Amino acid sequence: MDSQRSSHRGRLHVRANVFAIALIVVTSLPTPALAQQASGSELTTWRQSDRGPGQPTSMFGTYIRGGEWLVYPFVERYRDKNFEYSPDEFGHGLDADFRGTYYATEALIFIGYGLSDRLAFEFEAAVISAEMGKAPDDPSTVPAEIEESGLGDVEGQLRYRWNNETDRAPEVFSYFETVFPLQKNKQLIGTQDWEFKLGTGVVRGFSFGTLTARAAMEYDAADGNVALGEMAVEYLKRLNSSFRVYAGVEGVQDEIEGIFEVQWFLKPNVFLKFNNAFGLTSKATDYAPEFGLMFSFR
Repeated sequence: MDSQRSSHRGRLHVRANVFAIALIVVTSLPTPALAQQASGSELTTWRQSDRGPGQPTSMFGTYIRGGEWLVYPFVERYRDKNFEYSPDEFGHGLDADFRGTYYATEALIFIGYGLSDRLAFEFEAAVISAEMGKAPDDPSTVPAEIEESGLGDVEGQLRYRWNNETDRAPEVFSYFETVFPLQKNKQLIGTQDWEFKLGTGVVRGFSFGTLTARAAMEYDAADGNVALGEMAVEYLKRLNSSFRVYAGVEGVQDEIEGIFEVQWFLKPNVFLKFNNAFGLTSKATDYAPEFGLMFSFR
């Protein structure tokens, strides 16, 4: 998202014991049609061997095919000792930037559906509990601690694949995202006004892995500005039938973070995702681990 608070928002929190139960359940389920691990006959080209024939989703290292449902409940936690804020954002007059602390825990649900091999829809919603600590050098009347909890970001995306990758050309995709203003009276959590994002990217498979590059323009109705938004360079590699690894650098302007993820396939249609994002610049979140289970149905 386009601000420090935006990068902290929008993830749902579920306790680890829920996932432990889920792990036991899913490993005993019968296996439906393969999803993220496509058979050789389904692959358009050897270049898709890391990812399968689907188009990219907004979830790291995850792809979707026509007629496929993806359901992903996951947990994310944020820790930041350099959280930038201005007292006037909280109604305390002083228009100056300070660095406080920020801690949050979220639980999210992501749902995606492949309307066709080219067009896909996504929906994501979150609940969050967040706490901000005031900077020691802040002379304003901002309280020493501010806590907020409730509904986080609620957003939807339409994603379109312009072409399939060939030996001569990479795959090209675009996406349009809307974030709904459902927390007009909150500052630490949720979205206060309409936000829109229009982006595009390319995917290219190599013998050493799959590379993706993407960039977007963003519009925030709160300030009425159109600006260069989130950009990323990503790498995905399938190690074997059970494991896949992802690494990426993602950011907006001076908020840049590195991400590393491991995907463990418990079944061809169920895999565990564990990643950690860490700040590469001072304005990015220091530490943001994520843990969840991705389910595919077709």
